[in-house]
Amino acid sequence: MQVSIENVGSLGRKLTVRLPAQRLEDTVRSRIQEMGRSARLKGFRPGKVPAKVIEQRFGNQIRNEALSEMIGSSFQEAVTQEKLRPAVQPSIATTGRPENGEIEYTATFEVLPEIGNLDVSGLEIVKPVASVTDADIDQMIETLRLQRRSWHAVERAAKDGDMVLFEFSAQGEGFRHPEAGTDRVGAVLGSGAYSKELEDKLAGHKAGDEFTTHVDFPAAVRTPALAGKSVDVSVKLVRVQEAQLPVVDEAFAASFGVKEGGLERFREDVRANLERELKGVLMGRLKAGALEKLVEAHPELEVPQGMVENEARQLARQAGLQSPDAVAQFLPTARRRVSAGLLIGELARQNDIRLDSRRVSEALATIASTYEEPEQVVELYSRDPQLMSALQNRVIEDQVVEWLADHAKCSEQQLSFNDVMRPGA
Repeated sequence: MQVSIENVGSLGRKLTVRLPAQRLEDTVRSRIQEMGRSARLKGFRPGKVPAKVIEQRFGNQIRNEALSEMIGSSFQEAVTQEKLRPAVQPSIATTGRPENGEIEYTATFEVLPEIGNLDVSGLEIVKPVASVTDADIDQMIETLRLQRRSWHAVERAAKDGDMVLFEFSAQGEGFRHPEAGTDRVGAVLGSGAYSKELEDKLAGHKAGDEFTTHVDFPAAVRTPALAGKSVDVSVKLVRVQEAQLPVVDEAFAASFGVKEGGLERFREDVRANLERELKGVLMGRLKAGALEKLVEAHPELEVPQGMVENEARQLARQAGLQSPDAVAQFLPTARRRVSAGLLIGELARQNDIRLDSRRVSEALATIASTYEEPEQVVELYSRDPQLMSALQNRVIEDQVVEWLADHAKCSEQQLSFNDVMRPGA
């Protein structure tokens, strides 16, 4: 095998590889003979199909497959021999035809940049710290009670917290909704989920009351025809219901799968779930902050454009967008993410940070524990290399970020559970 390299820009490489044509011919001949011994064709006994017949019917397919495999294996040999680190899959060009006893192909690709020694000692990183308190557990149990609440009709006037079912029509200049009749809507007063202004005006009325009022609907109202409109609204209350919350007892705990241990075990489970969620969010915030500082510290880093474009396309797909313009808007974000990935990989390499299989198992167990049948989730990851690879990449990223926090100028920011889980609430 003969290999020559041409630099195409700072990261681009054009690899020209020449291989003995006989190597391909030998592979094709061997596969034709092998197929002849196993092929079943009409008019021939099993295992007795002549090589010429196999070649006539399947020769092109066999040759193309053999050529593709030969190029793939020789490309890996060539980049290893030349100490190259391809960043993306190569673009291969070849006629596939022998010339002067050789088959030649060119592989064009980008390589990973050479990154010098990474010194993170000067980076200033903030590590958010928080813990789960008894009050947080109480608050979560109240949230669970709200999720399991039941509604019962009442004769009194509506107040905050009640569910009100009402019929209405809205009129403005040259506008009516609906065009005929009324709409029927349910709203929990005080939630602001439909229209806070209208909910406030429903309070104090009881079932059967009718009134007309003026309402400025928000842009995010769930009736699109009313979004952002200022209209007169005619309202008739159909039903007022008050919420009844379940008692927090052993039956309540059992409804969440706690069959033994009663309320004490239930609180332990709630704490464990909150701590798991908190740990994940804290790591996410630490990672985001640390990687932002790391990328900012290396503005000169040149990244392979192919990696950036691939990442931008993936981000666009995740957002449900496919057009070239949509992909282009994700390029800046994609570049930062690729830069962060390259720097993480280099930190791992330079500091011999290796994937901790124990942490992979723990991460998988944590994911599986959120499902009703965790063993099936574990089996799914075990059988899907793509899923497992994504999990392993996340774990090694966490390991590098923790190492980074230990070796940079790291200060702790003490936060409450709500500060972390519901920022800005």
